[in-house]
Amino acid sequence: MKEQYIVGRNPVLEVLKTEKEIEKILVAKGELKGSVKKIIGIAKDRNITIQEVDKRKLDYISQGSVHQGVAALIGSYKYSTIDEILQKANNLNQPPFILILDGIEDPYNLGAIIRTAECAGAHGIIIPKRRAAQVTAGVYKSSAGAVEHILITKVTNISDTIEELKEKGIWIYGADIDGEDYYHVELTGPMALVIGSEGKGISRLVKEKCDFLLKIPMFGQISSLNASNAASILIYEVVRQNYGNKR
Repeated sequence: MKEQYIVGRNPVLEVLKTEKEIEKILVAKGELKGSVKKIIGIAKDRNITIQEVDKRKLDYISQGSVHQGVAALIGSYKYSTIDEILQKANNLNQPPFILILDGIEDPYNLGAIIRTAECAGAHGIIIPKRRAAQVTAGVYKSSAGAVEHILITKVTNISDTIEELKEKGIWIYGADIDGEDYYHVELTGPMALVIGSEGKGISRLVKEKCDFLLKIPMFGQISSLNASNAASILIYEVVRQNYGNKR
C-alpha cells in the first residue's frame, strides 16, 4: 500500500492532537523554529520519530502541495459506520445532522466541505466508495486537519444508504436546481443534506430518493456555485435554523 503523508504545519499539528497512528515526522533541514518547533516538541512527548530531510524530499512527497517544511507519515485513514455517526448525535443529545456527498471528485472540494461540516458541528459525512474523492493526504491538507475530528463513512451505494437512513427516521434534503429556495425550507430535526458532484449535481436515482429538494437562488451571469461553497451556505442555514443564538 502506498505510504500516506499529511503535509503542512496546521494539518500536522491537528493530527498530533488526535490518537491517530503517526509513524514519523519529516522536517526540512533549517526549519527547526516557530510552529515546526512546537510540532517537534509534541512529537517528542509522544515518542514519535523525527527525521530531518532535504527539502527536495518533502517537495517529492507533497506532489505540489505547500508543505511548509514538515510532513507526517500516518497509518491508513479509519472510516466510521453510519451507526457510529448516529450514536455520536445521540451522545450529544442532538438530532442527527449528516452530509451525503454524491460523487464529489475534487479532493479540494471534499476537504473544504469536511472542514465546514466539522466547524458547523455536523455529526458525520457519507461518501461513495467509487467514482468519488477519498480521504487522502490532499484532503487532509485542504480540510486543515478536520478529517480527524469528524466521522466519515464510505458506502457502496448512496441510494441504498438513503433508504437505510429513512428507516432510522432521518429526513433527506437534496441540493438541486429544481428545488425550492433554501431559505423557504424548514431544515430542523434529524436530517441528511445531499450535495452533488461539481458538474452534474446529484444523480437522478438519488434525487428521486430525497424527501425535499432545495436550491440556492442565482442572480448573476454564472449559473452555479463551487460544490464546497454551496455546501457551506446550506450547512450554515441548518445551523441557523436549529441553533440560532442557543450556542
